[in-house]
Order: sequence, then structure tokens, then C-alpha cells
Amino acid sequence: MRCCFPAPLAALAGVPGPCEVLRSGALLAPALLRAVSAARTRLPHHQPIAAVHLELVTLIEDRAIITWYTGLAGTDDGFGHMLPALTEGEVVYGTHPGRLNRVAGEDRPTAHHHVELTGLEPGQTYYYQARSRGVAARPTALHLIRGNAAGTSLHGLGSHGGPYSFTTPLPPPGRHLISLALCNDLHLGETTAGLVGGIPFMRGISQQPGLTPYPELMTRALVQEARRRGADVLLAAGDISAGGSAADLARARGILDGFGTHGRDYFVVRGNHDRPSAVEESDGDTFRRGFGRPDEPGYFERDLGGLRVIGLDTYEKRGNGADSGGLGAEQLAWFRSRLREQREQPTVVFGHHPLTVRDSLFPVSAGQRLGRRQARAILDAYAATPGVFLHHAGHTHRNKRTVLPQAPHVALQEVGAAKEYPGGFSLLRIHTGGYALNFFKARGTEALEWGERSRRMAGGLWPHHALGRSVSDRNSVVYRDLSGITRPALASSPATGSPG
Repeated sequence: MRCCFPAPLAALAGVPGPCEVLRSGALLAPALLRAVSAARTRLPHHQPIAAVHLELVTLIEDRAIITWYTGLAGTDDGFGHMLPALTEGEVVYGTHPGRLNRVAGEDRPTAHHHVELTGLEPGQTYYYQARSRGVAARPTALHLIRGNAAGTSLHGLGSHGGPYSFTTPLPPPGRHLISLALCNDLHLGETTAGLVGGIPFMRGISQQPGLTPYPELMTRALVQEARRRGADVLLAAGDISAGGSAADLARARGILDGFGTHGRDYFVVRGNHDRPSAVEESDGDTFRRGFGRPDEPGYFERDLGGLRVIGLDTYEKRGNGADSGGLGAEQLAWFRSRLREQREQPTVVFGHHPLTVRDSLFPVSAGQRLGRRQARAILDAYAATPGVFLHHAGHTHRNKRTVLPQAPHVALQEVGAAKEYPGGFSLLRIHTGGYALNFFKARGTEALEWGERSRRMAGGLWPHHALGRSVSDRNSVVYRDLSGITRPALASSPATGSPG
């Protein structure tokens, strides 16, 4: 199974420059050597535990979600990863590093800890320590990208377990209007994550025998969690399938239908993996047949109570045209025309390929984004369209928020893949005076287990790429006037818009 972008060196197809190759090689070499030499080791279960991979995943004005992993110290499953140790988990926290006088815990022993702190005060700085069986959890080290997985400040980093620190944001002003779940890269039908053709010793990660195929598992968990978090509408930005087969697209359709009705409660656009395979090209456009009609374009505009949603088919190309994105001339003209006609209307755009890829751990090639000329034309159109405030993309399989000087009112938000670590979606909560965007991991025992298993992709370097360099890459609040939106009448909407 070919990999989409990111499994790192897929970018070599775009022939990056010598400096990029040398830089990437220097980073990847130790991980490759570990993957070659790792031997499976099993020690008795009475061995001491280690608590690792601490991450502040979600940060909202009144809550925070913290995850970590406990393993048997000194063990190795063959991928440089400890064997799991089922233990209790708790987070102690407070407003002073010397007084961690509040506790949040779990209701069962597990190796994959997911603790949610609730009742937090907006705009308040908190200090916390996560621990299992008295062992303090240590953060995911993001030193290769100078990142910080555990907090919004450097407090506690370099210590043996913290406490670490975060400051809750202020909520978007005004009344809540609507919430949208943003997701991408479901890859239904894929069997191995992280394979990179032509790169020896770069082992992909497969699901354990007998368990649910991970694309189905993660997509079902995503749908359930999006509903639980109050999403009214779901936008899926491409790579719904692994190879464009009618069977995989039908399976994806069946799972997404669990969220609601296609074309009303959820909307889907195509990614490069959704192109028809060579065998099925004679059978027509399988993606359009699975999510629409063959005679309809793959791009569209919808009005949700004054919120305009524009879906782009960023893979409007004939045949097996590689992984790079492209809008046909007709679609690009239509898109620019729609923006000109309604410049002030609050607008969210979503499509598979990002307009730009900044600050990547791995070499960046043309295959990871739209062509420069088209991206520049879209940014110029955004500059003249003040109503556009968010452009959601996938393809890179990472969380990254980018704001460019050409259109500073538009957040370009890449969202991590649904199918693998960190495995989830972003919830866009729109208020009359602004919006909040928060990343949530898909929950459930099997989903959290697969998320931990798949973090080992790219020789263990995947968290440096996929999680987000900082908490703000996956959690942000923006103030702006969105009072022109009214809450639409969505028949299958949950009663609440709360993220909790």
C-alpha cells in the first residue's frame, strides 16, 4: 500500500534539494539503526514501570485533556517500544506549582491514559503532574523541532516529571452558534501505516492480528467522539479511502452515515488516494459515485445558517497523476467567482491539499501541496475576501496552524490524520464573536491502543511531525465578528454545542 505524503521520505519523489536531504538523513539515521537492531524482549510483569509520552492534547477555556503511556521498564517489542503495563493513572494539578491540590483520575487500569480536567477557569495558569503507580509521566520529547508537547510554557521541561504548566485560553466572545468537526485521511482499506517505498528498514506498522482494521476502528471512534463533543456538522477533507476502490468508499460511507446524512450533516471532498485505481478507471469515477453523482462536480458550496462552506476537489486530475494537488481551470474560476460575489459572508473552505507546508521535519516537495501558482491565486483571492476565516486541509498528516501575510485573517489549518497517531479530529466552535479550534484524540480502548502503536512510524520520529510543534498548532482561539451566522436547523444535531 503506497503511502500518502508524509510517511517521511515520500517527499523524495519531489527531488528536494541536497541540504534538505542531508538534514533529513541526519535525523532519520539513528531511528533507522534502532529499527534494524531492535530485538524482541519480554521481562516478567513485576518489572518497574515507566510513564512516558505525556501530551497536552486538548486545551479549552474550561478543560484540558492529557494523555500518556505506561510500559514495563526495560522491555522492547521489536520497535523500540516498551511492552504495556496496565496501571491506574491520575493528574494532580493546581494554580501554584507547590500546591497541586486537585486530582482527576481514571476509572480502570490501562496502559493508554486519557485524563480530562474539567471545571477550569478561563485565562488561568495551572501546574500539573501526571502519574501512574507513583511514577511521574515524562513528556514526548520534541527537541528535533524545538517543540513542547506538555504545556504552553517551558515550566518543568528538563525535570524528572514536572510539574508542567499551561494557561487556559479565554473563550470566544458571544453566543455559541454551531460546531464543525474537521477531519481527513481516513484511508479505508489500508493495511499498513507508514510504508515508504524504496526505503530499506523503514518498517510500516500494522494492526495486531484479530483486531478491527485500524482505518475502520479509527473512523468509527472519530464519528462517536465528534458526536459526543457536540459537532453539528462534519467535514472530511479527502483520502477517505486508501486507493479509490468502490468497496472501500462504500465502507467509509457506511461509517460516516453513522454521523448523519451526507450532504446535510456531513460533507466529503476527494484526496489523491481517492483517485480510481487503474483497474477501476473504466468503471467511472468511483468517488463521485460513492459520495454524490457522477454528473456532479466534486466541489460545492453550501449555506449553513449564514455560514458558507466551500468544498474543493484538490485532486481534479485525470488518471494516476501522482500525489500533488491541482484544481482544474473550471473549478478555480468557479471558486474565485464565488468568493468575489460574497466577499463578506463568513466562510470556511476545506480541501485535501494545503496551500503551503511550513516548518516540516521532513523534506517538502511539490507532492505535498497545491501548485505554487494556484496557491498564490487562492491567497490573492482570500486577501480580497474578508469573510473567509479558515482553510482546512489534510494530506500532511500533521497538526499545523499557519497564518500568512498575504491573507492574515485566514488560518490555514492542517489537521492530523484520523487513521493513525495522534488519531482524531479538530472541533471548530463558532460563536458570534469568534471561534475556537481544538484537537481531540479519538477515544475508546482500541483507538487509544492503535494511536500508541502507530506513533512508532518513521522509526519513532512520527510524533515530531504529526502532533504539532506546540499546543497552539492544535488549539487556538480567534476573535472576530461572526454575528451574521444563525444556528441552522440540522435535523440530526445533538442538543448541545459544548465540547465536553
